[in-house]
Amino acid sequence: MERRCELTRKTLETEIKIKLEISDSIDVTGEDGIDTGIPFFDHMLAQLAKHGGLSLRIQATGDLQVDYHHTVEDVGIVLGQSLKRILGDYRGIQRFGNALVPMDDALSRVVVDLSGRSYLFTDMPFSMDLVGQFPTELVEEFLRALAFNAGMTLHVELLHGRNTHHQVEAIFKALGQSLKSALALTGLDEVPSTKGVLS
Repeated sequence: MERRCELTRKTLETEIKIKLEISDSIDVTGEDGIDTGIPFFDHMLAQLAKHGGLSLRIQATGDLQVDYHHTVEDVGIVLGQSLKRILGDYRGIQRFGNALVPMDDALSRVVVDLSGRSYLFTDMPFSMDLVGQFPTELVEEFLRALAFNAGMTLHVELLHGRNTHHQVEAIFKALGQSLKSALALTGLDEVPSTKGVLS
């Protein structure tokens, strides 16, 4: 089954181009395939791709002189739309995924339901408001944009930690791991719901 998508979204604030592929045997890209103009965000997206088993290429330009917000949110929008397009009617996927991931002192838990229903719960008490120049409040903006555009239920918890970089990285790694489980193919030609549809 071919599971790939290319999407572009252009507004007066940003232009986002994403190439996404989901496969059991892919050459997962590193940070060289991801360029948003925000180095820390690129690093986190690379973690998401690596641990999610995703081949992910992102080229983004935005009004970074104003704020990182538009670029971070719009990447989440387009990545979510790409996932939704690939999933179609959700036929043949595992649907649910969860991961408990440490990053040294930090520990995060992420639970995903690729249900067609958009919902986000977060509990992320970051130690600091910034990682370098990156505002930690934008983590939630990315997650919300991703969840609501992919049509997923997403629960994200930062259980503990001291180093803010480690806290954010644990969340992105756990998100990747949980998505990898939820996106896994079951080998069954059916929608994973007793209703026969997901939405």
